[in-house]
Amino acid sequence: MTRTVQCVKLGITAEGLDEPPFPGPKGQEIFDKVSKQAWKEWLAKQTMLINEGKLASFDPKARAYLAEERTKFLFEGNTEMPEGYVPQK
Repeated sequence: MTRTVQCVKLGITAEGLDEPPFPGPKGQEIFDKVSKQAWKEWLAKQTMLINEGKLASFDPKARAYLAEERTKFLFEGNTEMPEGYVPQK
């Protein structure tokens, strides 16, 4: 049976993640409150942020920035794009 959550990002009841996306309390909170669809949207935005900002995943500052942006995107409704972002045509 599919697990559902009341998604804080989308404001609907939707299919939940199969497991926490990473260990720890924040991973558990995402598991409990974020739908698969919203998580997929976050992964797309994260990829864009990494590419646009030329971020390195091993850089602690980049990891902290992405964690902050993840919280804004999933829990605070922030959908702003990075400065200078030009969407593909």
